[in-house]
Amino acid sequence: MKSLFSHPRLTMGQEMGELLWQAGARLAFEAADAAKRTSARKRKAGATLRPGEATPLWNALALELRKELEAHGQQARLARVMGVPRQTIHAWLAGGARMPDAERTLQLVAWLLAKRSGQEPL
Repeated sequence: MKSLFSHPRLTMGQEMGELLWQAGARLAFEAADAAKRTSARKRKAGATLRPGEATPLWNALALELRKELEAHGQQARLARVMGVPRQTIHAWLAGGARMPDAERTLQLVAWLLAKRSGQEPL
């Protein structure tokens, strides 16, 4: 069955929602409580989130990606598939202030799902 979300190099399955749901459910409540305790100031409505306690879904995705990218050369291969420098992939996953945009985040999820389903992303 062809997914509604398709990309020439990557195919996303319905597992994307499940992956995000599991990651979010596991971390969302803990992160929300921690953020409430540590953040006394209010955020501006619509302000861009940066990686940290307030981004449990991103944190879970980055953790899962790091596991898949442990093998030698995997980070460079992912960078080639996405059309970005390898250093950009490293910066996204290192826990710094950089995050990919929405489209690239979805590409990361699709890549992860393809790897886990046994497909070899290009």
